[in-house]
Amino acid sequence: MEDMTTRDVQEPYREHLMHYYDGTSRRVLVKDEEIPFPEGKLIVSRTDLQGVITHCNQAFVEMSGYTEAELIGQPHYILRHPDMPRSLFKEAWNTVTQGQKWHGYVKNLCKDGRYYWVYATIILNVRNGEAVSCTSVRRKPSRTQVEACMTLYSQLKQAEV
Repeated sequence: MEDMTTRDVQEPYREHLMHYYDGTSRRVLVKDEEIPFPEGKLIVSRTDLQGVITHCNQAFVEMSGYTEAELIGQPHYILRHPDMPRSLFKEAWNTVTQGQKWHGYVKNLCKDGRYYWVYATIILNVRNGEAVSCTSVRRKPSRTQVEACMTLYSQLKQAEV
């Protein structure tokens, strides 16, 4: 996965070096500008069991700012915003791999450095008794819950340092 560049992100921005669970790192450029979640839309994606995107709907493409070709084959953490605590994704993955549905609020990073909040539901897809993939459906979040999550996530991030 490539670093973000100034070709895609206009100043002002903050630069972060993101470190992922698989040992990879990526430079991300973050703008403090939120994109509102569109009314009546659902963002849908599917990943393999390693978290690599295998399907994404048009709403996902539009909100993320990436093309479908840029998303397919990439780890889902291409959207990870540096404000998100790693522990949240560990909890989500542990819940889903146990066959349980996970729900939570997530701040996603767009290709252009802006961000958007979602209320995500992730499920494990099982065929013939065997886990084959994961599906995530994201919808417009409650602003009250987003505000609460901002405070909680900030505390969780501080505890990770």
